[in-house]
Amino acid sequence: MAVSKHRKLKRTTQIVKIFANHGFGALMDRLGILKYLKIEMQTKEYSERELSKLSIGERLRLSFEELGPTFIKLGQIMSTRPDLLPREIIHEMEKLQDAVAPFSISDVKQVIEFELGDKLENIFREFKEEPIAAASIGQVHRAKLLSGKDVVVKVQRPNIEKNIELDLGILKDLADFIDNRTKLGKLYSFSKMAEEFETTITNELDFRLEGENAETFKVNFKDEANVIVPDISWIHTTSRVLTMDEIKGTSLKNFEALDQLGLDKKIIARNLANSVLYQILRDGFFHGDPHPGNIMVLENNKIAFLDFGMIGQLSPHRKNQFLKMLMGITLKDSKLIIQAIVELDAISNSINMRKLGKDIDRLRDQVLSVPLSEIKIGEVFNEIFDLAFTYNMMIPGEFTMLAKSLITLEGLVEKLDPDLNILEIAEPIAGKLIFTLISPEKIGREILSGAMDYGNLVRKFPSVFLNFLGKIEHDDFTIQIKVKEAERYAQKIDRSFSRLSISIVFLSLSIVIAGTIIGLSLIGMEAADFIMVLSMILKGSLFLAAITFAALIIAILRSKRT
Repeated sequence: MAVSKHRKLKRTTQIVKIFANHGFGALMDRLGILKYLKIEMQTKEYSERELSKLSIGERLRLSFEELGPTFIKLGQIMSTRPDLLPREIIHEMEKLQDAVAPFSISDVKQVIEFELGDKLENIFREFKEEPIAAASIGQVHRAKLLSGKDVVVKVQRPNIEKNIELDLGILKDLADFIDNRTKLGKLYSFSKMAEEFETTITNELDFRLEGENAETFKVNFKDEANVIVPDISWIHTTSRVLTMDEIKGTSLKNFEALDQLGLDKKIIARNLANSVLYQILRDGFFHGDPHPGNIMVLENNKIAFLDFGMIGQLSPHRKNQFLKMLMGITLKDSKLIIQAIVELDAISNSINMRKLGKDIDRLRDQVLSVPLSEIKIGEVFNEIFDLAFTYNMMIPGEFTMLAKSLITLEGLVEKLDPDLNILEIAEPIAGKLIFTLISPEKIGREILSGAMDYGNLVRKFPSVFLNFLGKIEHDDFTIQIKVKEAERYAQKIDRSFSRLSISIVFLSLSIVIAGTIIGLSLIGMEAADFIMVLSMILKGSLFLAAITFAALIIAILRSKRT
């Protein structure tokens, strides 16, 4: 949908003003953003005394909160990029919460009835007007279907798409400006990051995708009795309304309730760790935000995941890279860690690999020197991301989300069971998965795939070869091969061939002489006769060798002149 220039300019001015009021006006002026956007304004910033009490991260967080849903989501995604931002800012971005004032029940009814094409009372037997949660994109209500099943209904805020589209357009304009006109843009592709953010938040606006994510989780954990995933009611789900089974349990935020219900926090910790590690290592499809509010605990210490809007996905190649890094950490092998980082394509040619290797060795000595049971995965990843920030490495977004999920998991597990270390759980899982990579079945599939490729090659070869012959016949086929420094390499090959030829001559001569000596000794010849015959053979052999050697030298000299 088109956005009017007036509305865009008005929102841009508002964004600039809010950032300026939180102490970023001078920065935007130095970067030339105000001039680029043709904004001339006088802003009344907070007093120096007020700003001095706040860190840059705090002021940035306050700005995002004031700017609304798009920037809150942006901040939450920024909190997963410690390779790009210092820890202090990451820490503040992690504090951004979606909690906002709920919108009216009349708006809720309007959205549901428009999306589902019927009156609210004809769709639900009961619908609780008071929301159980309200966030920047939508809010959640309890309800009961006509069948009597208890469900929760997530409803999107009115006009949220238009507002986010407007902000995304402004963010992309700013990203283009930074890329093209600042030194910072030379290091990082902000336009690419803006596109990734646009994809992420656009996906969150389509509740059908969240429903599909939940279905994928359900399939992945169909054989896991300790992990529960709610069913989606697809006939009551659209891009702006999501209806799923209500999970009746205790939020992982409520530790006191867990104790009161007699639930075992040690078992909960192990079930939680196993489920997240299997999501990452086995499925490559993991919950991107496994904080306590998105996890419920049920009877028998089972766990259930909620809110599947933010999901991380790993290709088989990325999973193998993470397995390599994980094995590097567990084996305390800095070379494996470096190999994994290199394979992420995060390292530019300008990076001093020797210096990076020394820093990885330092990480190994400082962080990984303790027993495996005491290694903190959060500390390891924070050190790696500090190195990425120092060396201007850009780690892939899905990998940083993976690390964020593991760090969140580690914090939860530590609260539930301080004696449990997730690396000790991850090690056997990773070991099994590595074995599957070299299993006979895996190798057999690769051989079969290769055989099919070769089969296609054999099948296509006759026609390709006929075309090749036709081109030769009509004299319109030429091949030009140019090798860099070809002459120098040719000279090296020529010298090597000369040495090889001389060596072969003398080796052949030696073999002939040795064979003759052995043959003479076997026929029982007298010693005097043996010496005389041997002398004649040696003289003849040396004479032939001299002639052969002279001919070889002449041939070599002639080849060098041509």
